[in-house]
Amino acid sequence: MFDIRKPGLKIFLAGMFFALSCIGLARADSHVIRVGVLAFGTVNWELDTLQFHGLEQRHGIKLDVTRLSGKNASAVALQGGEVDAIVSDWIWVSRQRSNGANYTFVPHSLAAGGLMVRPDAGIRSLNDLRDRKLGIAGGPVDKSWLMLRAYAQKTIGVDLKQLVEANYAAPPLLNKIMLRGDIPAALNFWHYSARLKAAGMTELISVEDMLPALGVSRKPPLIGWVFSEKWAAANPATINGFLKALRAAKEILADSDSEWDRLRPLTRAANEEIQTALRDAYRAGIPASFNEKDIAAANQLFATLAKYGGRDLVGDSSALAPGTFWADFRY
Repeated sequence: MFDIRKPGLKIFLAGMFFALSCIGLARADSHVIRVGVLAFGTVNWELDTLQFHGLEQRHGIKLDVTRLSGKNASAVALQGGEVDAIVSDWIWVSRQRSNGANYTFVPHSLAAGGLMVRPDAGIRSLNDLRDRKLGIAGGPVDKSWLMLRAYAQKTIGVDLKQLVEANYAAPPLLNKIMLRGDIPAALNFWHYSARLKAAGMTELISVEDMLPALGVSRKPPLIGWVFSEKWAAANPATINGFLKALRAAKEILADSDSEWDRLRPLTRAANEEIQTALRDAYRAGIPASFNEKDIAAANQLFATLAKYGGRDLVGDSSALAPGTFWADFRY
């Protein structure tokens, strides 16, 4: 049995009590944010970096991460109050705000894919896609597909929807069937396009290259963190600490090649070429600014997306809803 009267034991117990008190204090001072992310999404690379480098503690937050199966599951989790923030796009936010919700958006990435073609397919221009199969990720109202349709209309005078045999499929499947030679071209998300580049496929045109022809002055943020404006107002330390921690994680990923070596199990890159392609594409998508010029570019792009995507994409909105981009966040 312990004799609490012994001096050594008293010191030990006092030390233990102090340590436990400090832990309790740290927990009390940490603001928990519940985030919902896709189970194998690229956002996990950033969150892992954030946690590995102690950025939670530095910025007074604690992540509670829920991994979800898809975009719809993320939306349901946010709307049902199961999570505080998800990654989505500002088109969805604008549509929700037009319907009375108070979600708002902060940029995460500018990264976008492009139109990839097989080097042996003889495709040198959009006209060469006539009557050919084109793989498309994300479905008929995918933003990149709508932009490509609009770009074709502007440059060759035809809606690409009328020119190609559209094949909609999941991103991993598109890469697989393209590499197998079953389709000559694919429009895929940025990290899948990066994998295709590393495998020897050629980019015919990137989403970024389409923007000037569409009257968009600069590349707007495409995906970002979405949360309730009301929740953010009630939890300012939580949301601001979270956003600062994310920026710090981005800085690490922008500067450190060794960090990408550490993340190799998460990127699931099969070889060094793919890993390098993913790293470079991620870095190219880090937003350098978020200000009124970026918001103006988003408004310009909205007009094109609304024209080609119609009500299936934007609902009854004729323009981006006020408050779509969180007013308290600019840099």
